[in-house]
Amino acid sequence: MLKELINEGYGNDLSLNCAEKILYGSNKVYNLGLEGEALKMAAGFGGGMAVESVCGALTGGIMVLGKLFKSHGIENKEKLKEIVKEFIEAYRQEMGEIDCTPLKDRYKTEDDGCHHIIVKAAEILEEIIDKEKNVPLK
Repeated sequence: MLKELINEGYGNDLSLNCAEKILYGSNKVYNLGLEGEALKMAAGFGGGMAVESVCGALTGGIMVLGKLFKSHGIENKEKLKEIVKEFIEAYRQEMGEIDCTPLKDRYKTEDDGCHHIIVKAAEILEEIIDKEKNVPLK
C-alpha cells in the first residue's frame, strides 16, 4: 500500500522530500499516529541529510521501523538493529548504493526526479514490515 500511495504521487502537492514522503506516507498507511510537528522531523533528512549522504528514503524508512517495532513490544535493541540492517542491505542489493549522490546519478530523471528511488525504498520497507509483523515476538 505504501508503494502504491507514493507511486500515485503522494506528497508531490506538498513538495515533500524523499524522507518526508516515506514517513508521511507510512504514517497514513501504518497508522503511526504521528502529528504534524513530529512529522517535521524528517525534513532535514532529504537530499542525504542535505549533504548527499545516506538516502533520505532510507533514513525515513528507518524512522518508520523504529516507530513500528519499538512501539509494538520489541524492546530488544539488537532485534531492531537486525531489522534496520536488513532494510539497508536489501536496498543496497536492489539499487547498488545507499548514498544520495550515486543514487541520483543513476536513477534521478528530469521528469520524475527521485521517484524511482523513493518507490523502491517504499517497496522494500513494505516487504520487511510485512515479514516482521508475522514473526512472533520473543
